[in-house]
Amino acid sequence: MNKKFAIAILNWNGEKLLKQFLPSIIAYSNQANIYVIDNKSSDNSLSLIQKEFPQINIIENLDNGGYAKGYNQGLKSISEPYLALVNSDIEVTENWLDPIERIFDQQPTVAIIQPKILDFKNKTHFEYAGAAGGFIDKYGFPYCRGRIFDTIEEDKGQYDDEIEIFWASGACFFIRNSIYKELNGFDEDFFAHQEEIDLCWRAHHVGYIIKYCGNSTVYHVGGATLSYQNPQKTYLNFRNSLLMMYKNLPSRCKFTTLFLRLCLDGIAGIRYFLSLKPKHCFAIVRSHFAFYKRISQFKHKRANSPIKSYYQVSSIVWQYFISNRKKYIK
Repeated sequence: MNKKFAIAILNWNGEKLLKQFLPSIIAYSNQANIYVIDNKSSDNSLSLIQKEFPQINIIENLDNGGYAKGYNQGLKSISEPYLALVNSDIEVTENWLDPIERIFDQQPTVAIIQPKILDFKNKTHFEYAGAAGGFIDKYGFPYCRGRIFDTIEEDKGQYDDEIEIFWASGACFFIRNSIYKELNGFDEDFFAHQEEIDLCWRAHHVGYIIKYCGNSTVYHVGGATLSYQNPQKTYLNFRNSLLMMYKNLPSRCKFTTLFLRLCLDGIAGIRYFLSLKPKHCFAIVRSHFAFYKRISQFKHKRANSPIKSYYQVSSIVWQYFISNRKKYIK
């Protein structure tokens, strides 16, 4: 019988992670074919898979093109109708695919789904990268149900629901294969970080629905490939957020919204500096110069954005730091 799911795990020198987390994926994914897409690893990842996990399919990329290019290249040869893009530091749970399959089968306008993402190191709490589904504010700052900035909620069943969200986390990202190809996959100019939000925004432009499914649970280590404390992560997040907004904002509000976002970034840089994190402050400065340099390259990518609102909260920064609202409020 043909399987509906392809689980695609992007790998770069992740031998230890694969050894630790592949067993749960194999044990709980009977309705899926499993693929490891390798981004030109120099460790023993591939020999480990061949020796200990021979049932897994290996796709070898010719170079390390990051998250976006790595998946775009690897997924070209995968034909299963439902894709599960799973980080190598994800532990899955029993029956995790069943509720996802039901949504895809019964709701044809749903293009992308995110499961509940909990912290592998603290399993009673949500995990930073995705938690219970993502949103952005007017100025492009991402936040999640269960996680706003550095405030992370305990999972008490408050998000055991199924709702529409704005973006799904790239840590565990379900998408219909046909729609992934229709949207031309991830934007490879992003390299890594925010590319999943950009893809979700483009899906919204053409009328697709993105959902969170609280009946499917995974555990994420987080920061296993690039630490949350690494200034390069700060650089990529700020640069790519600006590029994403330039691509996707409605024309009528593009310049004013971007200008205010740049000002808010400046405040974030000052906060990093005062917190004795000058490298992160400099990373924001670098991200702005990189954004200015790339604007001309992104003009042709500007979407024909609909007028409909893309945000629930005007400023998550104001809500969190000024109004002291630390948890998700619709």
